[in-house]
Amino acid sequence: MGLKQIDHGSKEYKQVIQLRYSVMREPLGLGFTEEELEMEAENIHIAAFEDEEILGCCMLSKVDNDILQLRQMAVKDKLQRKGIGGSILAFAENVSRDKGFKKIIMHSRDTAVGFYEKFGYKIKGEPFIEVKIPHRIMEKAL
Repeated sequence: MGLKQIDHGSKEYKQVIQLRYSVMREPLGLGFTEEELEMEAENIHIAAFEDEEILGCCMLSKVDNDILQLRQMAVKDKLQRKGIGGSILAFAENVSRDKGFKKIIMHSRDTAVGFYEKFGYKIKGEPFIEVKIPHRIMEKAL
């Protein structure tokens, strides 16, 4: 498995969009708008591949000069619980540190809170609803 940053609009980015859609959006009856995807141009896109096949991905959005927000973390359904998500998360944290950021925050789906807690993320604040499902704000100092 290889981990790498990918360019917005690239062939790999199109694979990321398809994965995010199938794992995160389609089950909720949601899609992407062109505007949403265009706004991702400034983000850091990370993906895990085995040869040409995408295994998982995430995106980092700048909040301010010290903080990035982890967004759209997804691993193919059949490959979950095999360490791919943890590898992507560690890679994202290293990229964030290398770029001088001090903290990662996220809106974690309730079902993923335990996963992020294993990697040192802490819950902040009260539960809230986003894209029709319960979420928690989580953060980790780098």
